[in-house]
Amino acid sequence: MNSIRIAVVGIGNCASSLVQGLEHYREGANDQVGLMHFDMGGYKPSDIKVVAAWDVDRRKVGKDVAEAIFAKPNCTAVFAPNVGNTGTIVKMGKKLDGVADHMADFKDDRTFLVSDAAEPTREEVIAELKASGADVLMNYLPVGSQEATEFYAECAIEAGVAFVNNIPVFIASNPVWAKKFEDAGVAIIGDDIKAQLGATIVHRVLTDLFAKRGVKLDRTYQLNTGGNTDFLNMSNHRRLESKKISKTEAVQSVAAERMDDDNVHIGPSDYVPWQNDNKVCFLRMEGQLFGGVPMNIELRLSVEDSPNSAGVAIDMIRCAKIAKDRGIAGVIDPASAYFCKHPRTQMTDDLAQIEVERFIKAA
Repeated sequence: MNSIRIAVVGIGNCASSLVQGLEHYREGANDQVGLMHFDMGGYKPSDIKVVAAWDVDRRKVGKDVAEAIFAKPNCTAVFAPNVGNTGTIVKMGKKLDGVADHMADFKDDRTFLVSDAAEPTREEVIAELKASGADVLMNYLPVGSQEATEFYAECAIEAGVAFVNNIPVFIASNPVWAKKFEDAGVAIIGDDIKAQLGATIVHRVLTDLFAKRGVKLDRTYQLNTGGNTDFLNMSNHRRLESKKISKTEAVQSVAAERMDDDNVHIGPSDYVPWQNDNKVCFLRMEGQLFGGVPMNIELRLSVEDSPNSAGVAIDMIRCAKIAKDRGIAGVIDPASAYFCKHPRTQMTDDLAQIEVERFIKAA
């Protein structure tokens, strides 16, 4: 098989975990623990190469991706410390609405330090995507980056590069944008990546279990804390609207009966610096069993946030390349439903898994 050439926007913690994972899972380097698929449609993790990258932080711009992934404010676990040089230098990205004003109020090693390098034009980004031979563009911009995400989505369309939207800016689930990708003959997977075993997937599976076992779900909350730049960025609640919609709809969509808005509260709750990339979820679900007798579940989940994301991203990349190889354009619904919180078409996770396996194996 050919390699999969990826471009990455935003060299933060999630990109760091992904690139470390490409090193960790090199052919024969380690066992396959932590992968949903080692071989997907003939593509293995070692087939993925980073060929273009953009960021706006001066500690990353101008550095090889292998060096930039360990630069501050990144704070995720280092499980592959010896990532070899990729030969791909991080270029200055387009800022637009990607950096919230309140980020300037925090310590340098916790926040973004915006480079004074010239920002690229639309034409320059498109040219770089084409020149690099990128197959897939990974969007890892901060939550709330509506204008910046739309900028890179347009560039992907013009360059004919598949787009994987890992954040809760609604592109794949927006009919207007979905049609743009379909009309251009370009594949897209999104929106808002669903972690390998994170708060959303656990909450969804339990909600689906309530429905299957005839237990009425009356009310629930999911409170999350963390100390990475994602949580710091989201401490400005004006950037949270799409995130709350995405996470809430992911749970509501698998409930037997939709809960009243007052009875469901889901979303990031607080920024705790010392947690770094550790995300802690506090989950409560209240319901009624046989005879209307009340019950409740309380659960605490602790995960390293970014490797949890990378375990899914590595499959999204390969699904996007499979779609491109087969000439499939527009939203890839099976992959979007299985890997994302806010897909165009919601499915239970059991059904989405069946559909994505069918997609992978299709001739």
